Amino acid sequence: MREQWQLIRTALMFYTRLPVTVSEPYDPESLNRATRYLPLVGWITGAFMLLVVWALQDMAPKALIALLCICVSVWVTGAFHEDGFADMCDGFGGGWTKEKILEIMKDSRIGTYGMLGLLLLIATKLVSLMCLPTYVLMMAIIAAQPLSRFTALTIIYTQQYVREDELSKAKPIAKGITNTDLMIAAFFGITPFLATTYALHKPELLLTIPALLLIRMYMARLMHKWIGGYTGDCLGAVQQVAETVIYLCFCILGWKYT
Repeated sequence: MREQWQLIRTALMFYTRLPVTVSEPYDPESLNRATRYLPLVGWITGAFMLLVVWALQDMAPKALIALLCICVSVWVTGAFHEDGFADMCDGFGGGWTKEKILEIMKDSRIGTYGMLGLLLLIATKLVSLMCLPTYVLMMAIIAAQPLSRFTALTIIYTQQYVREDELSKAKPIAKGITNTDLMIAAFFGITPFLATTYALHKPELLLTIPALLLIRMYMARLMHKWIGGYTGDCLGAVQQVAETVIYLCFCILGWKYT
């Protein structure tokens, strides 16, 4: 139990900006194993977002609440996943060879593709959330934060890490994950979504799963075709796109609530 708690803290230390201390020295192998708790990190991020909704629901317009929820999620993670999405947009938008794509994605500067992609992504999140009633908005957050991270984690399970740079921030998780890791991650990633679907009495929200599978299939195929696998930036991009798709599904499939 102590070991698992240590892995959870390691996951929080790597995937968020929260002040977390670990009792053991940094170990790449521990970080690799801590990846199983990436969806649990989504629970923490979602909790901060729900706190914003709870605090402001009776004193601020819906649009402002939705915007502040997005801001809080960025603050908690340090824009970790948004940075990956922007880098992937730049790399796949401006590169035509594996080497060029990886070179562009490694560049810390943001380009036109990254800027426009991030702008459209945030706008889609914002509009989707602000169109939902407060209760459904909260359910969407509870579902999206863990499930989107689990979707990204499945890329690690099925794809190959392609960077050889030992300094890459995603290098420690390049060894992949085991079946046990996947099952633990699936529990933390899928359970909140099923619970929210049950709470809302909207079985049509289960169509979110096929939508996620389609977008995951497309992104995995794109990565495999152009660079032969994934990078840390690709994982961030998958998480962001999956989160946005979940919000869209809650907005479109739950339109009768509005």
